Amino acid sequence: QLQASGGGLVQAGGSLRLSCVASGRTFSSYNMGWFRQAPGKEREFVAAIRWRGDRINYGDSVKDRFTISRDNAKNTVYLQMNSLKPEDTAVYYCKATRVWPMGPAEGSWGQGTQVTVSS
Repeated sequence: QLQASGGGLVQAGGSLRLSCVASGRTFSSYNMGWFRQAPGKEREFVAAIRWRGDRINYGDSVKDRFTISRDNAKNTVYLQMNSLKPEDTAVYYCKATRVWPMGPAEGSWGQGTQVTVSS
């Protein structure tokens, strides 16, 4: 089970940090990622980190602004979001999967957390 938190309302240029806590004892063996979905749009890949933390991928729209990290001791994956833009407004979902690179279909999803960026 995945529990995401940290969303909220922020002004453009601001920052937020999302967290996703996973229950269970096998978190460290899963690749973790974040996707987002804005109203009327398809779910979009944001970032993913491999189970050992040795490989990271970012979506083109968030490169150089967002940073994904994980703490296996806390069963938690983070998404640090800086220089936020109104187009980053979406519901953000965390995901766990054994597949790498991470795609949109396989794996387990957490509930979403809303991020709203005002202009």
